[in-house]
Amino acid sequence: MVQLGRHYGSGPASLAEIAAEEELPRPYLEQLALGLREAGLVVSTRGARGGYELARPPEAIGMLEILRALEGPIAPMICVSDDPLEHVCGRTSRCTVNLLWLRIRDAIAGALERLTLADFLPPRPIAAELVGSRLDGISERGEAAVASSVATASPVASGDGAPNHR
Repeated sequence: MVQLGRHYGSGPASLAEIAAEEELPRPYLEQLALGLREAGLVVSTRGARGGYELARPPEAIGMLEILRALEGPIAPMICVSDDPLEHVCGRTSRCTVNLLWLRIRDAIAGALERLTLADFLPPRPIAAELVGSRLDGISERGEAAVASSVATASPVASGDGAPNHR
């Protein structure tokens, strides 16, 4: 899904490309893609330029949704599955640790609900010429201010590994 997120907006990505990039067997990716397609998270395109792409923007695809599509219901133990069709243990009402497992399940689901696929994508690089053109028109005083803010925001390592600020 991260690879598809990286390709978002540029057309379908082939499973062969993704398999090579991620060093995963293509048949395994085909199994994953089937589940993701059935869940409505990806769409497929046939043909020479075919492949898979996200059905929605990365910001609109939650990690909980992805994990449920790939792994099934969130269930640290079978007795606390969030799928009502899953088997429920006959001891649930008198189990001394059931509440613990429920809290663990809810904590996991809550953490996943707060994350989207976009959270796992690297920031898109800014084109060097765009940055350069923006800096061309800055006065010397402005250049000094920009240099100062960059130096305080991101330390640059010197040859000895120690950070320094330029």
